[in-house]
Amino acid sequence: MTQNRIIPNNLLVALLVALTGVMFFSWNPVQNDEYRGNTAMRVVFYNVENLFDPFRDSLINDIEYSPGGMRYWTYNRFKKKCQDLAKVLITAGEWEAPDIIGLCEIENRFVLKKLLEYSALDRLGYEIVHYDSPDERGIDVAMLYRPEKFEVLHSEPVHVIFPGENVRSTRDILYVKGLALDSDTLHLFVNHWPSRYGGYMVTKPLREFTGALLRSYVDSIVIFDSKANILIMGDFNDPPDEQSIEVFLGAVFEPGELEPGKLYNLMGPLFRKPSKGSLKFQGEWSTLDQFIVSQSLLNGDRNLMVHKRGAIILDADFLLEDDPVYTGKRLNRTYYGMQYMGGYSDHLPIIVDILKRIE
Repeated sequence: MTQNRIIPNNLLVALLVALTGVMFFSWNPVQNDEYRGNTAMRVVFYNVENLFDPFRDSLINDIEYSPGGMRYWTYNRFKKKCQDLAKVLITAGEWEAPDIIGLCEIENRFVLKKLLEYSALDRLGYEIVHYDSPDERGIDVAMLYRPEKFEVLHSEPVHVIFPGENVRSTRDILYVKGLALDSDTLHLFVNHWPSRYGGYMVTKPLREFTGALLRSYVDSIVIFDSKANILIMGDFNDPPDEQSIEVFLGAVFEPGELEPGKLYNLMGPLFRKPSKGSLKFQGEWSTLDQFIVSQSLLNGDRNLMVHKRGAIILDADFLLEDDPVYTGKRLNRTYYGMQYMGGYSDHLPIIVDILKRIE
């Protein structure tokens, strides 16, 4: 990739900041004035809290997000949310837009196109990877990427069919394989595991099954390449120390325990801080949004490696507001209950940088 292609993107980001008033330095920036260029790529994962279009789809249960639904979801509210989410993603990139963006709680490909069309993201050349999932509400996972940094070689949905069922009933896992930074192959998995709605004990086996299923796909990669670069991202609806992640997926958060082909949870250091998290529920912060990487990607055994700072939660001031019920801050959400607040999301984005090793 040439430098000429990077500079306009950086100028566009700066212009967006000036026009929207979104300040990068309202949070702890991780790169300041450094451009990543062709030596690094930034990966962002973001649960965007129900990015629905306002149109009824007879095949899914989306009436809640329609003009006549209980949330009075209109096209103007949808358009505003697209523009607001773009501000968040631009902020997450700092001086250069993110190179890979994993998303969950998006309804369809249409909302992804509008997310790009209605914002400065449109001029950054993002391409979309998306497959429709069978989730009854119609929510999917997806990935946006900049082709000058990442070339998609293969993608497919990983179908999740629970024991005793003969049809899919939940969102798929998205698998994408590509060439990163013209340097090495990177395997990506974008996840949104079953929620705890209905009760923790009732839903716990569903997440454990999903973790085991994902582990089988990881194993199918590392059995042929023990030093494969693997990056797993998502909203797991479980913290890093739950069995679904630690046991069934096999992702540890003590790097000293790693062996070739094993997985490491980058959120381990943040998980140990009670005042940190990617969402807040009943006054408690938790880390359900996570990055998990293979041992080789963590240590740079080949041509790619995770930046030594690890994962970061973007907690910019504009994404938070004073919590009138509990202490401290809470998330500036689109809805609280059924009340429209016009905010961003009920989750914070998470960030990790992947570096190209230069000998």
